[in-house]
Amino acid sequence: MADGSALAAIPHAEQAPLKRKSRAKAARKTRAKVRKFKVDFWATDFNLTEIGIMKRTQNEAASDQFTKDMEIYGQTVADGERTSILAFRKELWKKNKDFKRRLVIKLFSENLHWRGTIEMLLGRSMQLTLAAGGRAVPAYSINLGRHSQLIQLERSAHRWPLFPEVFSFFIQTDNGPRFYKLRRNLICFGSDYTLYSQKGRKIGQLDSKLINLGGAWKVKLDPDHANAKLEAVLQLFCAMLKFNRAGRRHVGRLAQKVLLGRLSPQLDHHEEDLYQNPRHRR
Repeated sequence: MADGSALAAIPHAEQAPLKRKSRAKAARKTRAKVRKFKVDFWATDFNLTEIGIMKRTQNEAASDQFTKDMEIYGQTVADGERTSILAFRKELWKKNKDFKRRLVIKLFSENLHWRGTIEMLLGRSMQLTLAAGGRAVPAYSINLGRHSQLIQLERSAHRWPLFPEVFSFFIQTDNGPRFYKLRRNLICFGSDYTLYSQKGRKIGQLDSKLINLGGAWKVKLDPDHANAKLEAVLQLFCAMLKFNRAGRRHVGRLAQKVLLGRLSPQLDHHEEDLYQNPRHRR
């Protein structure tokens, strides 16, 4: 009552600014809780992470996931500090062709400990692309450390001219699956995407930065949905976006060759393992 009486004693003209200040303060607190990080890529192969006489030996020793053909090309920064490193299998992607050309990107900690992998599934991509009449529909598999589920990330085949690109995936949790959609913004200067929950609510934003020569995405995530698994998926998704156009062209050309009978499909044995039935008994 004392507080109410004190407020009532304040003239109405003075109460409005107090209420506005209270709402502004609450809004600032809400904004402060939003999870933010930046996925940043270098414009050249030269970067401080790989400088050193024994760089390759040290990197390989830190994780058996860091193979000899890994090329570090980006990083994740949160609160002004680097939290993870992104690398892809350079020779596998740039020196091979047809079904031997595969995109494999890996996420590592600052100390080069493996956290996750995203790789293009050429078999699944061909299935979706051929069913879509040759329109490229890349599909990816995401494997996260300490997470038993292989997360499937796929581009939607239902895409009309001028309609924004859409990717979808779901993450299995203790409370059941959580479904997500990443839709490219229709009006934007770069490759901006909005993250939607299974209820169709906007819960995140991936804002591309064109002024960065190597490319960068600033990620904002609703604090009610932020968790380590979802953040890792979004980091790997941003890493894939660096190859998104080239990946679509690769899938489209493969599908055309298969349609014309110029190429006999042959999957890499590493990809074949991802399609194996876990309940199969030999």
